[in-house]
Formats: sequence, C-alpha cells, structure tokens
Amino acid sequence: MKIAISLGATPYEKSYFFRKSYFYPDLPKNFQITQYDKAGGYPIAHDGALELGTGKKVRIERVHMEEDPGRIFYEGGRSEARYALVDYNRSGIALVEIVSSPDMSSAAEAREFLEKLILTLNDLGMKVQDFEGSIRCDVNVSYGGGERVEVKNVTGSSQVEKVVLYEVMRQRTLYERGAKVDRETRAWDERRRITMSSRSKEVEAEYRYMPEPDLPALSLDKSFIELVRKQMGGTYDERFNELISSGINPAIAKRLAGDAMLYTVYRRAESSTQSRARLASLLVNEVAYVIKGSDVKELPQSVDGLLKIAKRYESISDHHRVVELVRLWLKGGKIEFNEGKSNLNIEGIVKEAIDENADKLQGLDGKRKMELLMGQLTKKYGNENKKQFAAALLMELKLG
Repeated sequence: MKIAISLGATPYEKSYFFRKSYFYPDLPKNFQITQYDKAGGYPIAHDGALELGTGKKVRIERVHMEEDPGRIFYEGGRSEARYALVDYNRSGIALVEIVSSPDMSSAAEAREFLEKLILTLNDLGMKVQDFEGSIRCDVNVSYGGGERVEVKNVTGSSQVEKVVLYEVMRQRTLYERGAKVDRETRAWDERRRITMSSRSKEVEAEYRYMPEPDLPALSLDKSFIELVRKQMGGTYDERFNELISSGINPAIAKRLAGDAMLYTVYRRAESSTQSRARLASLLVNEVAYVIKGSDVKELPQSVDGLLKIAKRYESISDHHRVVELVRLWLKGGKIEFNEGKSNLNIEGIVKEAIDENADKLQGLDGKRKMELLMGQLTKKYGNENKKQFAAALLMELKLG
C-alpha cells in the first residue's frame, strides 16, 4: 500500500487473486498466484506515475501482488552451461510487481526510472539494493512499432540500460535487413553482454487465468488506506525539493532525501546549525557509512553531539577520526573538543618536522618551506592547531 501511495496510484478497496497457468522448470506446480485486472479482478492499485528528472512522467498502470517462482541458475553462463540448476528456496514468497506504461523512449530513461524507483522504495524502508535478487525487472523493448520482446529478470539499473541498448541495436539490425522480429522472451547474458532467446512469448489466452479458489478477496477499507497515508509523511520528491531550496548540493540532497532516517535527524538538527550544508554532508557520508556497516535501526534523539561534530567537520582532515566520533555519538557518548590551548607540544612537533625534512627544505624560499611543512602538519594533526603551527614555524624558520 505504501508503494502504491508513493507512486500516486489509486488503491482499490477490494482486490482479487488469480491462477496464471504456464509450464516452466522454475514453477513446479505449473501455475502462479497473481492479481490480474484484465481477467476480471482488481490489483492493489492502478494509475500512478513516476516523474523523471526531465519532468517527464512515466505512467504506472498497476501495482499488484504475486508469488515468486524459483531461480534457474546456469553454471558458467547461460550459453556454456551443460545443464541448469533450479533453486526453489524463494518459490512461493510474495512479491510486489509494478507495471509501467510504454512511456520510456531511451535506455537512459529506463535506467533513471529504475534508479528513481529504488530511491522511492528506500524511502519506504525497503533497502532493495542490499539483498541479492530483491529487485528484478522484465524489460520490454519494441523498435519501430514492431513486436515486443521481453527480457526477463534483469537486475540493477546499469544492466537495464545495457539490455535496452543491445535490444534496440539487435531489433534495428533485423528491421533494416527486412527480417522479422519475433515476439519472444529472452534472457540477458551478463558475461557476453547479449540477450538470448528463451521461449516464444505466450499470448494472454494461453495463461488460462482463473480465480484462485484458496484465497479470498483482499479488502482494504478507506480508513486503512488513510491511516497508511498519514504514517508515511512526505514523499521523496517533497523532501528533495525542500533540501534544494535550502541550498543543499543536489547530489547530497538526493542521498539525504532518499533515506528517511537520516532526513528525520537532519530536520531535528537543522535549526541549531550555522551550516546546513556541513550537517547534510556529515549525515550522507560518515553517518551513513557507520550505519551501513552495523545493525543500527534508529538514531539518537539528542543531536547535540552530532551538531558539535558538524561544527568541526571541515577542520577535521582525518575521515577515520570523524567516523570514530560518529560511532561515539551513536552509542550515546559525550562529544567534546578542546576549545582552549592545545595539549600538543607545538614547538616540539615543529622542530621535529623541520629536522625530518631538512633535505627537502634546502634550496627552498621561505614561502615554499612554509607550504611544505604546513601541508605535512595539517595532514597529520588536522586544522584545529593550524594557527599555532604557523606561528611556531615562522619563529623557527625566522620568517617573522
């Protein structure tokens, strides 16, 4: 339901399940439970849209549920394999299918559509890119108004783009030669970067749809739909546009708007920071990095420590130090910085740096000596003591 609402689709209050009959090794019972509007029933929702960066809207025909078949695996590649293996572990698991209208006219648009869809799903808490096979596309390509060819189970936006580019080239070549493009189902061979014929494409009547006798109609009343809508809050597009209007870099805004947990923390902290850009960058880089490698499900309610890190973010040159501070904040630890005189032995460090670089300093003028030594010192100790280092160097090099 959240997916349907995010795509602007209209939910049906009652939807039905059907049996779609066909034979294939990954479907041992020879029928698949699905929802199909053209068989007389209704899917979960219908008539939505997903807007691309150009402003073009790709229509969403329907959002429906069906069961997942098994997975066919070809050892060493589809074309070289002497046999196929079938993994039935995921067979029967429920999945959501999102059917778009034929509104995309290029491989780039197909890739952007999938990337935007993945961002939308992430926004709903469905981290589809983190699990193998959790998002798969059936790519339908038709060149010059000819027959439609379906390439099954394409994974990832880059593969979708490659499939469309290859199929357009293949179908155009056949078209120019006067050959017929067959209506068929094909598979993508990632190693060879080509599509291969799998089977002829069935027409709707061959699926012999019939109502599923073991599952009742799915009823979703208006109060439930409205409750889900309220729980969701804003959409990805609304958050992205709000961040852009606040002066956040588009690349950072894209990542921040696509993660509801990070965005929520950003909203709690933004009014207390002098630099929203620094805060946003810290969240999508170091904070996101730490979360990805852990089992963190929610971030601390208090953002005081985060704000202290953000304030010093640009002066801490060591990424690993920032990561450690973020980990401390996530554990509820106290974030403190030395606001007074540095505890470092500035004069001793400066003398040591001059001695270690004695050979490199020979023949350099005062300005280049300062640049060399300051570069090494700030790289090692960060920018917090930059002024003290500069003063001590001027004294030691007798440039003051």
